[in-house]
Amino acid sequence: ELLQKRVKEKDQSSEIFYLETGAYFREFLRGEKYSNKLANEIYKKGERQPDFLAVHIWSHILIGDFKGTEHAFFDGICRSLPEATTFTTALEFYGRKAIVIYLNVSREWSEERLLLRGRADDKSKEEIKKRLDWFDKDSYPAVEYFNMHKQYTLLDINGEQSIEKVHADIVGKLGW
Repeated sequence: ELLQKRVKEKDQSSEIFYLETGAYFREFLRGEKYSNKLANEIYKKGERQPDFLAVHIWSHILIGDFKGTEHAFFDGICRSLPEATTFTTALEFYGRKAIVIYLNVSREWSEERLLLRGRADDKSKEEIKKRLDWFDKDSYPAVEYFNMHKQYTLLDINGEQSIEKVHADIVGKLGW
């Protein structure tokens, strides 16, 4: 929210397009169709969802709602290398480059925060370990891809500090 507010202050004439895939995915899991039920079974087992579902969710919303004049914020996308490469094709299609903000935190810090969050999918250390293992195996290669690809500017931010300090570091690296 702080970064969106800062962008709005810098450019009052433009709207913000904000897409947080987790909320849409949780909504998708409540559906009654066959694909919804299969995804819900995967969720209940604590397994990782297939990339095509994530791509479908964000690409469907992007195609339907993005006007092209807004500042775009994508929260929680590209949790794998295949998803990141697909996102690159979307950026190319829309003629955009992206600034990726990577909140760099230790595994221990992540585990502690997830336990404190108390969400249903954070119910045990074993489940959290599985999700953090996914990050190392599946998501971190996307971070490396962003760092190497010309379509992206990667901001590596220390996430183990206050929200205000994280925001200040982001704004500082953006030169604002």
